[in-house]
Amino acid sequence: MAKLYFRYGAMGSSKTANAIMVEYNYTERQKNALIVKPSVDTRDGRQVIRSRSGLERDCEIFEQLDWQKIADGAYDCLIVDEAQFLTPEQVMKLIWVVDEFDTPVICYGLKTDFQGEFFPGSAALLKHADAIEEVKTICWCGKKATHNARLDENGVMTRVGEQVVLGANDKYIGLCRSHWFAGDTGPGFIVPETKY
Repeated sequence: MAKLYFRYGAMGSSKTANAIMVEYNYTERQKNALIVKPSVDTRDGRQVIRSRSGLERDCEIFEQLDWQKIADGAYDCLIVDEAQFLTPEQVMKLIWVVDEFDTPVICYGLKTDFQGEFFPGSAALLKHADAIEEVKTICWCGKKATHNARLDENGVMTRVGEQVVLGANDKYIGLCRSHWFAGDTGPGFIVPETKY
């Protein structure tokens, strides 16, 4: 029986890389998995997802999906990247895919924003997902990163601004709870260059 999965993690936890690898595993077994993302995520291009490590994959836009094709069983799995940007109504559509068509849906995204508040899509997924799994990463201190920090133009943590501001690797980092509350981004945070 198919399930709705929500795999969440702080910034830098390899959520997108995991999504790309899951799609690859389906393809390797001659299965048809579809990667999608919400239209608000234009950071890496309109129909592309890209991990911080350099993995990249073409994708479809959630708002433009052919729902009849999904209902007809064209896909063995739906993989949703940046799922925090889904609306609660879009999450309900994914529940419909799982429950009515027995198609697994695996969502990857942030649980909370840089202010520690739930994204609407994440809140809906936390309420309704059959399986909730954490994709882990670490804070600069070595503890598990649980919070997302937004950096301003000077590299200083900020807690003001719009909930959604798309940024590059230098705009957000994952921190442990104590360093997030303290606003401590660590000694000399440097964004590693992508090798790919």
